[in-house]
Amino acid sequence: MSSQPKHSYSVEEYLALDREAEYKNEYVAGEIFAMGGASPKHVLIAGNTAREFGNRLRDTNCQVYSADLRVQADVGNAYHYPDVAVVCGRPEYLDKRKDTVTNPLVIVEVLSPATRNYDRGDKFASYRRLDSLREYILIAQEACHVEHFVRKEGCWEFTEIDDRLGNLMVPTLDIVIPLTEIYAKVEFLED
Repeated sequence: MSSQPKHSYSVEEYLALDREAEYKNEYVAGEIFAMGGASPKHVLIAGNTAREFGNRLRDTNCQVYSADLRVQADVGNAYHYPDVAVVCGRPEYLDKRKDTVTNPLVIVEVLSPATRNYDRGDKFASYRRLDSLREYILIAQEACHVEHFVRKEGCWEFTEIDDRLGNLMVPTLDIVIPLTEIYAKVEFLED
């Protein structure tokens, strides 16, 4: 018994489907993946993070986008919806629809149990191919934990923050965000 071969979608097919879909889909190497709903903690952390970036960048030439803006990664071979993306200067869009940005400086993903390994692995590998990307930030929702990658001279430096009283320093944007703000109103099991 043979299995059915997978259908490989072109970028054009994916974009046409995703733009008409009632839910968001990501695209990687010809495959389309429906994005599941987020937990209340995930939504709260992503919203807190976007707000804190926005407040600190209000009087700059940077724009902060939430999870509804698609990012083209991996030289057009992958399309993702990060929880937060920051573009400074003029946003560069894939096409006239202006629903897909190609030049984020900073990307933030809130980790979920189902996607955390993917966010740390293949998705990060995809994002790393963006010449514009300078920082990739992963925020846990089960505990106070931030993983922060900063590109310096072609290499990625990694730091972790586990202290709820700690600060997320974002050198590319010259801002500091207290973890108490990122995790505002978030309750953990140990609380």
